[in-house]
Amino acid sequence: MQFRYRWVVGALLFFAGMLNYLDRAALSVVAPIMRHDLHINDAQMGVLFSSFFIGYCVFCFVGGWAADRFGPRKVFFFAAGFWSFFCGATAFVGNYASLMAARIAFGIAEGPMGTTTNKSISNWFPRNEAGRAVGITNAGQPLGAAIAAPIVGLVALHFGWRVSFIVIALLGFVWMLAWWIFFRDQPEQHRRVSDAERRLIASDRPTMSLEVSDADEKQAHGFLYYLLSIPVLGVAAVFFSFNYLQFFFLSWLPTYLTDFQHLDIRDMSLIGVLPWLGASLGYVLGGIVSDKIYERTGDVLLARKTVIFAGLGVAGVCVLAVSRVTALAPAVGLIAVASLFAYMTPQACWSLLQDIVPRERIGSTGGFVHLLANIAGILAPAITGFLVQYGAGYSSAFVLASVLAAIGLVMLAFAVRRNMVARLKEVAT
Repeated sequence: MQFRYRWVVGALLFFAGMLNYLDRAALSVVAPIMRHDLHINDAQMGVLFSSFFIGYCVFCFVGGWAADRFGPRKVFFFAAGFWSFFCGATAFVGNYASLMAARIAFGIAEGPMGTTTNKSISNWFPRNEAGRAVGITNAGQPLGAAIAAPIVGLVALHFGWRVSFIVIALLGFVWMLAWWIFFRDQPEQHRRVSDAERRLIASDRPTMSLEVSDADEKQAHGFLYYLLSIPVLGVAAVFFSFNYLQFFFLSWLPTYLTDFQHLDIRDMSLIGVLPWLGASLGYVLGGIVSDKIYERTGDVLLARKTVIFAGLGVAGVCVLAVSRVTALAPAVGLIAVASLFAYMTPQACWSLLQDIVPRERIGSTGGFVHLLANIAGILAPAITGFLVQYGAGYSSAFVLASVLAAIGLVMLAFAVRRNMVARLKEVAT
């Protein structure tokens, strides 16, 4: 175990992702109950889902910058404490306005999660394990959404929807304590990491680095040089496309199953698990397949982009097909397959980003990419709510998500090309 302590870190990040998405999905699971209790219509519910991302997007970047500046240990510790507090505070809201305020604050607190996770992986894992490390650790996110349906749904049925938020807030405080005890910013700072493991981690770092002797060159290519580069913006575009699909499902899938497919809360809580189990499998498979392609070809761009094209492409086709079916079984089956393939995408995006920019800029650059990508979190729930309330219903929402997936792949093809990435790396070589 001493030689593989980095996977203890991976386990901590896995459970962080699980709790993070359990917290987020809780609102969508109890939405069919809550909206009647607080007198909220579909359009208002969509805006409420989107409100989470108002603060979340900004603090994706702030959290990434802070992880570079202060280290992921402190950033994740305080972020987990605040998001757990505001998740618990949701239990005490009395109207739409107070629920909106709690949701915005909750989004601010969760903002640093994605980029701080990526920063931690960049610090603790060698390059040839980056894909599977991101895939396995982030598999906790859809798994959190999967267990949210039965746990939150059944607790809400037996004890009321308010109690469910208190329970998951307590779980967050437990994780926060474990993180502080077992994690350090760098492998060399932890006494349980062997010398052999430290050498292994350091031996396969990306060759590009800002650690050059010329201070003027280091200053000339600050983080804005990477933030505004075409390859980084290309990764942000495809990440946006994935996130639109993700947050469409995360926010509206339970309501789709109860309103459109006419399931009750109990059946929805059980059937709603299936797409997220597929998503968890997709996270793991995407990372493994990406690393295997890299090991066989030695071409990191080919490895990451192949997985993204296959994953998001198949997902887009399946989502388009959902818009044409009405029966429960084929709809849930297509959504599960779409989730499996779609979730092969994000870890490839994070891994691709690690191979485009230097390790010292991963936090701030990843935060910026996460900020742009999570604008989808503002748009997807609100647009879906208005389409359901005033437009062509769920069918048009599925079509839009499919079209955006196709646009993301086109952007990736044109923006993340070998010559463009090579020019971006010139400062490091």
